[in-house]
Amino acid sequence: MFQGVKRSIALDRRRLRAFLERLTTEVAEGRPFTVLVTHDGELQRLNREFLQHDYPTDVLSFPGEAELGEMAISADRAAEQAGEQGHDASTEVEILMLHGLLHLLGHDHETDRGKMRRLETKWRKTLGLPAGLIERTKR
Repeated sequence: MFQGVKRSIALDRRRLRAFLERLTTEVAEGRPFTVLVTHDGELQRLNREFLQHDYPTDVLSFPGEAELGEMAISADRAAEQAGEQGHDASTEVEILMLHGLLHLLGHDHETDRGKMRRLETKWRKTLGLPAGLIERTKR
């Protein structure tokens, strides 16, 4: 779950594993999915390879068949965004995990007329998270 994460980025691994379990149980209703927390270079490679965008991003979701799918999160982006939002990097990774999971569940905030935004807000409040990605872009 924490491949290539720089030691200078403080992530509470125990907390993130517990959050992953909670997401799996409550949001994904027991359906498994995989989370890779890595670095900007790996997210840029994945973004280029699968979406033809040659830049790093914060979270990418790859729906699956046997399980919900996989997501990759950049700890570098999480740390930077956490600083901008005034919370720690682990909280930002949790926000990114929720956002990525909603994509794995088939939601798309670009096309669903606000449904994913409403779901993200509902789950963010239930899970005790600060403003989510979609809410930040709507300000």
